[in-house]
Amino acid sequence: MTARPDSDQDMPLVAHLTELRSRLLRSVAAVLLIFAALFYFAQDIYALVSAPLRAYLPEGATMIATGVASPFLAPFKLTLMVSLFLAMPVVLHQVWGFIAPGLYQHEKRIAVPLMASSVLLFYAGMAFAYFVVFPIMFGFFASVTPEGVAMMTDIGQYLDFVLTLFFAFGVAFEVPVATFLLIWVGIVDVASLRNSRPYVIVGCFVVGMLLTPPDVFSQTLLAVPMWLLFEIGVFFGARIRRQEHEEPAEADGPSQP
Repeated sequence: MTARPDSDQDMPLVAHLTELRSRLLRSVAAVLLIFAALFYFAQDIYALVSAPLRAYLPEGATMIATGVASPFLAPFKLTLMVSLFLAMPVVLHQVWGFIAPGLYQHEKRIAVPLMASSVLLFYAGMAFAYFVVFPIMFGFFASVTPEGVAMMTDIGQYLDFVLTLFFAFGVAFEVPVATFLLIWVGIVDVASLRNSRPYVIVGCFVVGMLLTPPDVFSQTLLAVPMWLLFEIGVFFGARIRRQEHEEPAEADGPSQP
């Protein structure tokens, strides 16, 4: 059998650390390049992100900046976060390049779709928050504003609020990937997850209650997609389990990079 001197077993620790550093630098460089391209449009990006709230501000009202540097820092921070989100495929590609040499062939066949679906689901969660949840949420906030109180939100506080929700919905939409991984690595089986479905549904509504305004409609908008995504994860987890039982186990070790 031909030796593999560049395999995970033979590569020294220093070489691993050197490769890790180079891949981290590439990831940072990708984020900075995207940020440099978007920085000129920082004000426009902030205007786009703040549009769901500004649509419900009273006539004549505007957003405000209470900090001295907020008019600059808020769009700067938002553009940096957008650059990080857009660079996520590049970052995950570097992660894949680092871990791929130590994976078996059957693990590679599953890992690539998982990484791609993780990125797409995270983007889908952010889009769902922006186009569906934000209008309902800010419409609710505007409707319950006490009489005599001017609804004029600080741009820095708004940015922190929406970034938290973007991240929360992006992570929430990773439910099928997490469910699939739990089944694939054998932590839980499909039957156990199906039997725990009532608890999962209750948990989805609890998460919806914590992340959305206190009205049933917006809570349902998050809870129902999370439950459906859980069912998708269970479905694909059951399929991969059936395939593993039908196919003979592979005897080969980790492939060459």
